[in-house]
Amino acid sequence: MAAVILLIEEKTMKKATKTNTAIKHPGMGATPDAKGVTFRVWAPHAEKVYVTGTFNDWSKTSTPLSSEKNGCWSAEVPGAKAGDEYRYMIHTPVDWKLPPLSHIDPYAKKVTNSIGNGIIYDPKAFDWGSDNFKMALRNELVIYEMHVGTFNVKAEGHPGTLDSAIEKLSYLQELGINAVEVMPVMEFPGDFSWGYDPSHPFAVESSYGGPDAYKRFVKAAHEHGIAIIVDVVYNHFGPSDLDLWRFDGWSENDKGGIYFYNDRRSHTPWGETRPDYGRGEVRQYIRDNAMMWFEEYHVDGLRWDAISYIRNIEGRDTDTPDDIPQGWSLMQWINEEIQQRFPGKISIAEGMHNNAWVTKDVGAGGAGFNAQWDRGFVNPVRQAVIVRDDTSRDLGAVSKAIERRYDLDVFRRVIFTESHDAVANGRSRVPEEIWPGNVDSWFSKKRSTLGGALVLTSPGIPMIFEGQEFLEDRWFQDKVPIDWSRAEGENGILNMYRDLIALRRNLSGLTHGLCGQNIHIYHFDGGAKIIAFHRWDKQGPTDSVVVVVNMTNQNRDGYTIGFPRAGLWKTRFNSDSYNYGPNFANHPTPDVEAHEEKIDGLPCSGKISIGPYTVVIFSQDK
Repeated sequence: MAAVILLIEEKTMKKATKTNTAIKHPGMGATPDAKGVTFRVWAPHAEKVYVTGTFNDWSKTSTPLSSEKNGCWSAEVPGAKAGDEYRYMIHTPVDWKLPPLSHIDPYAKKVTNSIGNGIIYDPKAFDWGSDNFKMALRNELVIYEMHVGTFNVKAEGHPGTLDSAIEKLSYLQELGINAVEVMPVMEFPGDFSWGYDPSHPFAVESSYGGPDAYKRFVKAAHEHGIAIIVDVVYNHFGPSDLDLWRFDGWSENDKGGIYFYNDRRSHTPWGETRPDYGRGEVRQYIRDNAMMWFEEYHVDGLRWDAISYIRNIEGRDTDTPDDIPQGWSLMQWINEEIQQRFPGKISIAEGMHNNAWVTKDVGAGGAGFNAQWDRGFVNPVRQAVIVRDDTSRDLGAVSKAIERRYDLDVFRRVIFTESHDAVANGRSRVPEEIWPGNVDSWFSKKRSTLGGALVLTSPGIPMIFEGQEFLEDRWFQDKVPIDWSRAEGENGILNMYRDLIALRRNLSGLTHGLCGQNIHIYHFDGGAKIIAFHRWDKQGPTDSVVVVVNMTNQNRDGYTIGFPRAGLWKTRFNSDSYNYGPNFANHPTPDVEAHEEKIDGLPCSGKISIGPYTVVIFSQDK
């Protein structure tokens, strides 16, 4: 691209800053190098654009950017450096009668706060050392959903930070977690938020510690063997503290301007701020953001919030007139590039419509996600453990939830009973739902962990929400920290989750079937409320796993079920053990000798004993 030299008389400058518009950096935003900083911004309706900051004493006219004749404006500024604060001054056509617009850089990677200034940031300055972390395969993942602001709060009245979260990584490693899904860390209004209202998508929330803190967190997590999945919000931006709004002064229909749809497609439940997925520069903006997390932050995956609002105006799944084809193609483009450039990384969708096309390959017309949150699991399983009367537990719904899969792959779904949405907005934590005000009761412990055990033994990628592992009782609020004292008071429940996760990940080498694609629910007793299922990869010793679930407040002794092979089946887990609660019954569940006598459609059978509201896991040594 030919350089355009802009001559400015020194007498018009408050403090002249020399500029050179021969752009060497094609990227957007502020890019520092040894000679200074290149600024580049998209403002197609601007008449003039200036950059102002600490490097020119905040002069509004001394440092102009040159038009590239393609909607972008750029300049090299030798006097600028990393750490300087800056903003853009955008002059609109005279007949628009607008004052110069002052905006934070849409690509700013660091800001003072959501309504402050951009900060020039050098993404190459962080020392990653020898970080070459490889995330576990999808069939071995166990995800922990974390909200930084409430996870490990050190000072009352202030949110937790990424550095304070680092202090708990050893705890998560000991628990057996090998992936953390971090709720959005994009800069948001104020200091407290769920994070789903991003003001500056490229900047890491300043109250959490900013970009270097996030890199420290990712690096430390990798050193603990934990992958990081970042939650991204592309279905809308803002709506408050949103400098993207009417960025260069232009808009139509009283809408948001160049970054947004300016017709009815702008509408979302969170404001009129749906990005314009059909405009090339906006598509590039979102694509660049997605790639930034992999390139600069070394994350291991993305979790996309509410993709139904990317593909459809009203977030529906079958309403063709409201479909947004450009949103679907945007997801395809980004997911395909992630898979090509970052093999082994994961892209997860919050679809919540049970749409198999979300996780089909792009080549087949799918959106190309590796997995999606499964509403078809959380709702029936949660309801089954919450309902008070045993006779009302719907084993048929539970069985369907366990068996579900997308596109023949059981690991294309993320399964859970608690998530930030499932335990907020009027919905309590599962133990609290079981017995409001008495989460330490026997019933709350037994039935909530029944749900937890189903999450960690059913086919899919299991996920638990922060505090679930020690019966956190308070529903999720962004200003209420989780109560770490419960980790000591409920260490039995914590031990149960630790043991279940170890079995799910096959850390002993004896339960590989829980990592396999195959499941067969072969025993279903609607009267006794007992189901048994077989999990396996290739079958055989240490691979085949039998899981038995008793969903009533009754012991079952001498209860006959089928087994896939003859021989000794050892009890690997009994959720009724004293190890998990002093008031648990510790109902004996001895090893089972299976004999060649057909039952339940299997070649062998044996007699088991199982306690109330209990899950038991069996496998063979050889």
